[in-house]
Amino acid sequence: MLNLEKLFAMSKKPRTNESTLGEAIERLLKAYHMDGKMREMDIINGWEEMMGKAIALRTTNIYIHDGILHLSISSSVMRDELKYGKQVIIERVNQVAGEAIIRDVWFD
Repeated sequence: MLNLEKLFAMSKKPRTNESTLGEAIERLLKAYHMDGKMREMDIINGWEEMMGKAIALRTTNIYIHDGILHLSISSSVMRDELKYGKQVIIERVNQVAGEAIIRDVWFD
């Protein structure tokens, strides 16, 4: 049988593992393995800021799958120029993400 006084006393103890709301959300995302997806969404949403308005306006589709950034660019000239700068894109995206999320860029 449970000792109710002991159980009641335990429930009155103050919690020592306090954290901010941001820290709690970060732990929740990690627990459900969603932190990587959130970083990917941050990259997609910040595409214009990272690459500039000219490239963002000509990007018709962008998504990340298995560490590969897939881009659809409406301008063939710009697409060819970006192909030469794939390594720069990878470095810039990973720098913004704070970790190596992208390992390659494919142009669809």
